[in-house]
Formats: sequence, structure tokens, C-alpha cells
Amino acid sequence: MATLDFRNLNTLWSSVLAETLYCMGLRQVVVCPGSRSAPLAVAFAQHPGIEAIPILDERSASFFALGLARRSQLPVALVCSSGTAGANFFPAVIEAKETAVPLLVLTADRPPELRDCNAGQAIDQQKLFGTFVNYYGELAIPELRLLPYLRQRLAQAYRQTLYPNAGVVHLNLPLRDPLAPIVDEAIAPLSQTFPPDFFQHLPGAFPSSTQRKLNVPGQGRRGVIIAGVAQVGDPERYCQAIAQMSSNLGFPVLAEGLSPLRNFAALQPYLISTYDAILRNGDRALALQPEVVVRLGGMPTSKVLRAWLIEADPEIFIFDRSPRSIDPLQGRTVQIPMDITDVVLDKTSTTPSDYVMDWMRWEKQVRSRIDQTFESLQAPIESKVAWLLSCCLPIGTPLFISNSMPVRDVEWFWQPGDRRIIPYFNRGANGIDGILSTALGVAHGGQAAVLLTGDLALLYDTNGFLIGKKFKGSLTIVLVNNNGGGIFGMLPIAQFEPPFEDFFATPQDVAFSDICQTYGVDYCAIEDWKALEQALQTLLPQGVRLLEVKSDRAIDAAWRKEKLAEWAE
Repeated sequence: MATLDFRNLNTLWSSVLAETLYCMGLRQVVVCPGSRSAPLAVAFAQHPGIEAIPILDERSASFFALGLARRSQLPVALVCSSGTAGANFFPAVIEAKETAVPLLVLTADRPPELRDCNAGQAIDQQKLFGTFVNYYGELAIPELRLLPYLRQRLAQAYRQTLYPNAGVVHLNLPLRDPLAPIVDEAIAPLSQTFPPDFFQHLPGAFPSSTQRKLNVPGQGRRGVIIAGVAQVGDPERYCQAIAQMSSNLGFPVLAEGLSPLRNFAALQPYLISTYDAILRNGDRALALQPEVVVRLGGMPTSKVLRAWLIEADPEIFIFDRSPRSIDPLQGRTVQIPMDITDVVLDKTSTTPSDYVMDWMRWEKQVRSRIDQTFESLQAPIESKVAWLLSCCLPIGTPLFISNSMPVRDVEWFWQPGDRRIIPYFNRGANGIDGILSTALGVAHGGQAAVLLTGDLALLYDTNGFLIGKKFKGSLTIVLVNNNGGGIFGMLPIAQFEPPFEDFFATPQDVAFSDICQTYGVDYCAIEDWKALEQALQTLLPQGVRLLEVKSDRAIDAAWRKEKLAEWAE
């Protein structure tokens, strides 16, 4: 039993825990420092098959784990000590819940006799994350006779991070002293008698998937497929499945920029990327109203699209395995509990209708106007950053897109192509917390990645830079620095000054070059678009680099409003 630690009861208990999770499929764990969690940290640190990553700040650590799990689509474990440590996981737990990311949270705790008695670093950790978990449980105090119980509880907990729907499982682990791996002579002899088949016959982590033939409603009617925000394990297969449905039904595909479809554009016969601009024209919006909508993934960001759907009130069919309602429009909706990749469709194509050709004609016209505008644009307008990324990133680049203005610029302006760029994002709760840490998690151990972010989101998570020494990979941060919250300039509140500038835009006046120097991050100030394009065409093989693009919030907001109105004409 090379992976088991017989130095004392706690080390044996924790190593059985680690080995069980390894047998179930766990390969990565993020560990935050602490005394009460020491047996868990030791067990994971010495397990040869699990990558244990130590990270100081719990909030940063939890978002880093979220990024790891988001990319791999597999559970990642999070370990922390007792007290407020686990509470710092809460924002990432919420995001994981809302976007179905599998996380296994292991919080060490004081034993029952040290609770509610003014003992240090002891809070009520029962159901700490409320309804945001798939399952919560507290494990028993370690006992030798309970090792089979531990094995079974851990195996079941791992499964519950994945099924019936991916999400968070929280296990609270009370531990008594000794917390350090001090040798207990009564435990050591057990290494000679421990059952060699103890970890055999564990339940499988993945139930077998089944494909079903399905007659998708809507053939022969005016309909659209809305490919909303989606992060999937096999983006090409996902895009192929949607392309087959589009061809089968004869429906155009309105593809959100946070869906992989725009980056596998050659697969799609009727791809629409400019729906937001198209639908800003009232006459066009009325003429293009559908009778039926098939929706895949989350709702697109576009308020214009949402308003159009509410006005049209079509029949809506949503493919999603989640048991919860995911229709914020409260329309005439049927939710089909299947992934689109599990739907078997006839390999037939429908002749494109006049309705489809109208969509394609408007797409060609508006797309051309957008692209020509950006090609000739020399001014430092921040919206060009998103458009330029779509044109010049290396093939297959993982791209993490921050909330607020970056996601909107991507939806409005991202140019379709075949660069197979993989978009990642935190659109569950839509917050700006943990953006850098999540992006580092996405990039860890994989292909060189890029983060598109604004200044406030980056400042909100500068502790993520502390991960740098443990980070294995390459992340290029494209920072749009407009010294404040650019999104608020697009909202009605921008008309009210005061208090707009101080209480909404909140400029911070920070020198990012100094921050980079503090954390040992490579820094480059981008002076023109050619420099940005050249910097992105060859990404660093290792490490973190920041490319700063400065812009003016007020000018950017006015430019967007002007151009979006112009393209709608």
C-alpha cells in the first residue's frame, strides 16, 4: 500500500481518503495552508498520482480550482482549514453551481467537543454553502473500524459532483490531534494486515451515456436555433451536432460569441453572428420573428435578442440536462433533458427557405460593415480588442473572457472563423471576482492561453498573481485599461453626475506596470493595433505576461452607441 500512510490514525484516514478519490478519477487538488487540515494536505502532497497545488489565498484558490475543472470537465478537490477559510470559497462555489462545474470541497473542522466553546478558529461550518451544493455531509471522527465507511462516502461524494448534474459537493471533516504525521506505534503494524483489495469494486464515476433518436419539433416552420453561452468538453463535436440540426431543420443558428460555434464557422451552414445589430432595426426584427426556437446553452447576453423573443413569444425547446428551470423569459418552453450531442438526427438537409435567406442576407451585410469599420479603425477604441483577438489568436487558443464589457464586445463584434479558439468565462453569477485566478486555472498544464479583461476585474483579483510560482503554463493577459467600469457608461446611470464617476465608474488610478514588477509578471504597454497583433501571434511558452491597452471610457461608450445604431439602419 504505497499510497497509504500508517504513521498515525489521521494520516491513515487521510491517505485512504486521497487514494479513494484517486481511484474514482481525481487527478488535481488545490490545497490552502492551515493547521487543522494538515493531515489532508500531507496525504495529497505525497500521493504520486494526484497533482497537489498549494495556494495561499482561499478565494483565489477556489477560482483557480474552478478554472481547472472548467477546462477538464472533471472534479477538482479544494482543501482548507477550519474557521473562515471555507467561507472564502463561497463566490467560486456559487459560480460552480450556476455553471455546473464539478468541485469537491473538503473543509477541515474542529471536533464536536471544541465547537461552541470559544475555541480558536472554530465557526459553524454545517451546510456552509447552503443550497449551492449538490450534497453536503459531515464525515465521522476518524476511527479504524470506519475506514470502509470513509471509502464508500468518498466514492459517492465524487459521483455526486458529476451526477445527476455536475456541481459542488461539500464534505466537512472534523479531526482531532495529532494533526502532524507523528508516529503512533499502535497504527504502524496495520500496514502488514491491511486488505490488498480494499479499493477494488468501487462504483464507477461515469454511468454509460445513451444516445436517443428524437424528432426535433419545428421542421417546415419559421424557426431559429439559438446557440447561447456554452463551455463543453468536446467543442468540435458540439458544433457538428448543432450544424446537423441546423441543416436538418433548415434553421439559421444565432451564435453567441461565448459559444464555440463562431470559431468552427466552416461547419455551420447558416451561421448568424450579428443578430444583435440586425434586431436593433424594428422593421427587420418584426419581419424575422420566429414561430419556434431551439435553444442550446445559456441565454445570450444580448438584451436586444431577449426583448425580440419576448415580443415574438415563439414555442421554445431547450436542450439541457439540468432539472432546474433555465428559461429567464418564462415563455412557452419545453425543456428536453438531453445534451445536443446525444441527439441522433437524420442525415438529411432541408432546402433553405426565404426566411433563412433573409437572415443570411442581413448577416452578410452587417458583418461586412462591422469588419470594414474595424479594419480601418486606428483610434484606441477598446471594442477593437475583441475583434482583433478573433482575427489573430493562434489556432486552438483557450480564451478566458472577463465579465462586464469584454463579454459584450465579444458578442457584438467577434468575427466568425475557423481558428478553433475555445472560449471560457464565469457567466453563472456574472461577477468580476476571481477572473485572473480562474483564467490561470484554465491555462494550468495546457496550451498557452489568453485572458481578456478590464482593469477593475483584474484589480479585484490581484492575489491571483501569487499563484505564479506554482503555475505551469502560459497566460497572456490582454488588459483593457479605461480606468474604471466601462459597462456603466452604457447604462442610464451614466447621465447622473454626481454620483456616477465616484460610485459607479470608480476609477482607481493604478500603475499596472508597478503591479507587474511586484509579482514578477512580464509587462508590455501596447501603443498601436499592429503591436497588439504581433504580440498575440506568438504566445509565451511559459509564464504570465500582461499587455496593457489604454482607452477612454467616455469615448468608447459613445462610439459603441453610435456604431450599433448605425449598423442597425
